[in-house]
This record gives sequence, C-alpha cells and structure tokens, in this order.
Amino acid sequence: KKPAAVNWIEGRGKSLVCEAVITEEVVKKVLKTSVPALVELNMLKNLTGSAIAGSLGGFNAHAANIVSVVFIATGQDPAQNIESSHCLTMMEAVNNGKDLHVSVTMPSIEVGTVGGGTQLASQSACLNLLGVKGANSESPGSNARLLARVVAGSVLAGELSLMSAIAAGPLVKSHMKYNRSNRDMTAVASTV
Repeated sequence: KKPAAVNWIEGRGKSLVCEAVITEEVVKKVLKTSVPALVELNMLKNLTGSAIAGSLGGFNAHAANIVSVVFIATGQDPAQNIESSHCLTMMEAVNNGKDLHVSVTMPSIEVGTVGGGTQLASQSACLNLLGVKGANSESPGSNARLLARVVAGSVLAGELSLMSAIAAGPLVKSHMKYNRSNRDMTAVASTV
C-alpha cells in the first residue's frame, strides 16, 4: 500500500489500457473545447506538470478520485487506491488532426469480487449491478478482470471530463463562483 516503482513498471493485479477515439464534433459540441486544446493541456498538465512534480505513476488529471469512488462503491480496500491509481493519460490528435485519441494506461489495478467489503449490502448490490459479484465458476478471475475494466473505463471518462472542463474554462469559473470566497475573512472573524 505504497507507490512502488516496480509495480508501475511490471504491474500488479490487473494491468489495463483503455482507449477511445472522440470525434471532433463531440469534442466541440459536448465537451465544449477543441482537440488541439486538449492535446496541449494534457502535455502541460498531465505529462510535464507531473514530471516536474516528481510523480511516481501519477501522469494523469485525477485518476485517484475515480478509483476511490469505484473502490468504495464495490467494497474494495480504499488504501489500495495508492497503487491502483497509477495511471498514464495520453491524448493525441488522429485522423488528420480532426479527432481525439485518449487512453489511460493503468498497470496495477488491485481488485477482487469475493470476500472483505464485497460482502457489505450496498457494495454487494453494486457488484451485482455490474454483473461481477462473487467468483465466476466457468472462468476463474474473469469477474475481477471485468471489474478492473470498469475502473479503467471510469477513469478514462473522468479524465476526459475534467480535462475538457479545464480546457473550456467552466471548472475555474465554477470554483471561483462556488468554492472561493471574495470576502475578507479577517473582517468576518472579528465579528464572531
């Protein structure tokens, strides 16, 4: 339960690559940004920014947030988020620069579908909803592999969503409106 370079290199648990091609039309109309803006932001934030920060396996926007949510919902050990969130997010222009190819490489997703927290009522219901509860008698380990795919697919969707919100501007605007106070807190504190 520590970020280990060996697991970034060799993998641990399930190692997955999840990828998608998002058309230019969807990038513009749904994500409200452009392919070049996403490619540049990914290079600056996820790759260069993470390298400057000395990241170990964290070349992404917020994979840990998504992994944590899925882990808690499905009865996984939340502390395994540390290595399971190792993720390299890549974005590149394809099809003559028109469309976006996005991928997440996750070498150490550590999940299970039997025992522990998977037996809790809500978590068991979530695993049932995903069709991966318990052991698969016909193909041992396949339920855990499918759950790892759910994790990687969710991470890819979350990466695309957050990066688009940053590139298009609404994330910063909403934080300034709802999460940042313009009030002078020293004046507020003196009235208490």
